[in-house]
Amino acid sequence: MAHTGASDDRPALQFRIAGQEDAARLIAMINAAFSVEEFLGGTRTDAERLASMMAKGAILMVEDLAGRLIGSLYMELRGERGYLGMLAVDPAAQRQGIARRLTAEAEGRLRAAGCTVAEIIVLNQRTELPPLYRRWGFVEAGTTDFKPSRPVKAGVEIFGIVMEKQLY
Repeated sequence: MAHTGASDDRPALQFRIAGQEDAARLIAMINAAFSVEEFLGGTRTDAERLASMMAKGAILMVEDLAGRLIGSLYMELRGERGYLGMLAVDPAAQRQGIARRLTAEAEGRLRAAGCTVAEIIVLNQRTELPPLYRRWGFVEAGTTDFKPSRPVKAGVEIFGIVMEKQLY
């Protein structure tokens, strides 16, 4: 179900669930978006990790009307709770409201699937993110251990900040 979300001056975007044929483009864009995480070594995702996520949940992707991949967000249904993760926006398209629109689209899809709460986990080292998610209606709900899939730089303590938002 692709649709555009432009009802005002914002650029028209197409949202859809990614398929395996999108993997190479997604991996490149996600890794570019997460290159700011210098406290972790390696890349954010690869073909194996992305395939595992796509088997467990879905990757919501957003493209411009020319078909250029602009962003993506992982979604997973967990009963009445929906999990959102790995929000990525192409660095060339950041600070244009794309992340907010992508998150709002995902929230709508979670609501339609019967979820009453959306949950995200933000790494404590990404101090710029909790205030952003708070503006979008998320609140801190606790912390969780971080189980890295890539090396953590020496001397860096990382844990997850659980944030949630009521969807009803």
